[in-house]
Amino acid sequence: MLPLSDDDHRRLLASISMGDRAAFKVLYDNTSPRLYAAALRLLKRPGWAEEVLQDCFITVWNRAGSYNATGSSPMTWLTHIVRNRAIDWLRGADAHLAELDDATMASISDPDGTPLDSLLRNDASQRLEKCMNLLAAEQRQCLVLAYYHGLSHEQIANTLRRPLGTAKSWIRRGLKQLKECLGL
Repeated sequence: MLPLSDDDHRRLLASISMGDRAAFKVLYDNTSPRLYAAALRLLKRPGWAEEVLQDCFITVWNRAGSYNATGSSPMTWLTHIVRNRAIDWLRGADAHLAELDDATMASISDPDGTPLDSLLRNDASQRLEKCMNLLAAEQRQCLVLAYYHGLSHEQIANTLRRPLGTAKSWIRRGLKQLKECLGL
């Protein structure tokens, strides 16, 4: 399929505003790959990008008549909808966040045994385990991912679907509490 011009997109949006499903399909087929890429670039998760893209095209179907051709090009208008939906999605990410449960943590683990397994074999490690259990779940998860699985702060933030600064704060606070608990 050849890329459509701005004029073609404007005509399609005008037809969509009158309920033309065929025009909607043409617009979707022509613009969805670029819009999905924009959503994925912001959200970093294919499933989330797909959800946002679907929401955006529902908005396009319902609000095509509100498109102002003098304000911006159709692709700019569509991309703006995607960007705003993606930001809204990220702000509401807590509702989409799946906490790392024991099965997920185990799937990240090395099948030959983790350094944590080795540490738990001696008395000092039992103190560490006790102190780790006193930490908030988020801090504990971050520390396990960082120090037992070798993930970077950015990888931890992506894994937990949290901002980088939040993951760094959880690690810093967790380490401080561990130090106090262990008497170091």
